[in-house]
Amino acid sequence: MERFPSNPADHRRQFAFRTFEILEVIQELDGAGVSEIADRVDIGKSAVHNHLTTLANEEYVDKDGDQYYIGLSFLGLGAYARNRTPIYDAAKAEVDKLADETGELVNLLVEKNGMGIYLYQAKGDNAVELDTHEGKRVRLHCTGLGKAILAFRPDEEVERILTEHGLPAETSHTITDREEFLAELETVREQRYAVDREERLNGLRCIAAPITDDTDRSIAAVSVSCPVHRVGDDRFYNDLPEAALGTANVIELEYNYS
Repeated sequence: MERFPSNPADHRRQFAFRTFEILEVIQELDGAGVSEIADRVDIGKSAVHNHLTTLANEEYVDKDGDQYYIGLSFLGLGAYARNRTPIYDAAKAEVDKLADETGELVNLLVEKNGMGIYLYQAKGDNAVELDTHEGKRVRLHCTGLGKAILAFRPDEEVERILTEHGLPAETSHTITDREEFLAELETVREQRYAVDREERLNGLRCIAAPITDDTDRSIAAVSVSCPVHRVGDDRFYNDLPEAALGTANVIELEYNYS
């Protein structure tokens, strides 16, 4: 039987915490039933049902048969949060332009609490379809975007993030050794762009450039993602870095001096 703290304030905090846990499970599974959710959050089915009923009444979840999905009420909240992020206004037009010019998938990522959050995406004519979407969280160490951000953060901040989130293998190409990863960040600082060599998804590689403030601290990163089989080394290592760096530079000017 589920037990809540006797203190009313603790009860409310616990209820809110469970609600967010349930929403995260629904998003992670792209729809889930009461039993699945109860297993994941380790509370009773009746308690899960009570949470879901409240969320459904407020249209934060939708029910389709026995499955629950994230509702459209979150769309307005997400758009509001994104539009309040200054880098979004500075970057959106340039991200769109880079996608048009390269024909590929272009991403804008920011860091929050040691994780990466996709803030915006734009798709060119040849863009590959991935598991990413605006709002998705990813680990920083296995993406070019994350490397670009970490390379332009203080050493103590990088160490804290690596200690908290680790370097788990997403694919056989992921860098999981800390010393090797720190050496990789040094290379990123020298060339000012990062490379994802199938480190998060097999068959996909990316070129990413940091977007920094006027102190050269990263505030975001922009990347071009493309499938290995279609984009050869010459274009990947010669053309795409220049394109990403150019876009990052324009965004920086807009963000820092407009």
